[in-house]
Amino acid sequence: MANTEREQITAVRKNGDGDLTSFQTSTGRILDYSQALNEIEAGSIAGVNVFKAKDGSKRIRGDADGDPSNNLDQLPLF
Repeated sequence: MANTEREQITAVRKNGDGDLTSFQTSTGRILDYSQALNEIEAGSIAGVNVFKAKDGSKRIRGDADGDPSNNLDQLPLF
């Protein structure tokens, strides 16, 4: 699947601590954290990746591209 055909994350929802809890994709779908993890690991969503945190949990982050404006924390809220 080409990059242009894969969905991207366009907006995020955060909890009271500022942690990301759900994501809106370029097609308008809303994914909770675990759904997004599964889809990112399957390669369905472009521009993000999953990494293992120090505590062993899986976390979502934007691909490092040197542009801070498209970091997940900088995306619009929905």
